[in-house]
Amino acid sequence: MKGIVLAGGTGSRLTPATIAVSKQLLPIAEKPMIYYPLSVLMLSGIREILVIAKPVDVPQFRRLLGDGSQLGISIEYAEQAQPGGLAEAFVIGADHIGDDPAALVLGDNIFHGPRFQDLLEECARDVDGCVLFGYKVKDPERYGIGEVDAEGRLVSLEEKPRSPRSNRAVTGLYFYDNDVIDIAKNVRPSARGELEITDVNREYMRRGKARMVDLRRGFAWLDTGTPESLLQASLYVRTLEERQGVRIACLEEVALRKGFITPDQCHRLGVALGASGYGQYVQDIAAEFAA
Repeated sequence: MKGIVLAGGTGSRLTPATIAVSKQLLPIAEKPMIYYPLSVLMLSGIREILVIAKPVDVPQFRRLLGDGSQLGISIEYAEQAQPGGLAEAFVIGADHIGDDPAALVLGDNIFHGPRFQDLLEECARDVDGCVLFGYKVKDPERYGIGEVDAEGRLVSLEEKPRSPRSNRAVTGLYFYDNDVIDIAKNVRPSARGELEITDVNREYMRRGKARMVDLRRGFAWLDTGTPESLLQASLYVRTLEERQGVRIACLEEVALRKGFITPDQCHRLGVALGASGYGQYVQDIAAEFAA
């Protein structure tokens, strides 16, 4: 499976902070926002990843992440000149995906919860159709809402419904088989001129090949698109990290635990991060594995 992080958009709700820097490079706790969705793809076992961003932002992401080889993965970059909808990621990323299935994660979404890696690996295995990830919300009229049958198959999908038929919001993480490329290329632009991911999902639903997996109680899904949600996400992450003594979305640790890099390589990455608490944590994790 190939992975895509969609890190475009203008970040208009976060101005003036996003005038000079991409929203996905703003910090959540001590890590750039993009670390969180990138870690989701890595936890899924995905090692070939495409980052899609505005042309002006691509050099910044490249400076931060490089080609990914230091993490035992491959990171490529592509430009999205104007916001063209989430489904455009599969048109832009068609060559990257090739003949493989694909995972798309939005660059401003944070996921964290128990046994998340197990769930991701299970869902990424032998994808036939599409797999969406649902999250129960108290205000479903604000989200894209999916309704499933007893077997988890998607039977309805509505954007910001006035009378919701479910309280399961569709989150910013999607797994698809290779048909997604052709489906996305044949989606007609919406009234706002974008290729909507909902239309892609509805086509899979029409084919009877769309299912939604619940992110259950105790799981956190955070969208960091506003100043308030940005602050809430940082407080959530820092609270858990300080209480538990672990780092959420530490790419070096994920790479080590997945076997993408060795303890020695991990230690060198920690040393390169200098005297920061994050760098020391990476070194400590490497020492723990080497012991």
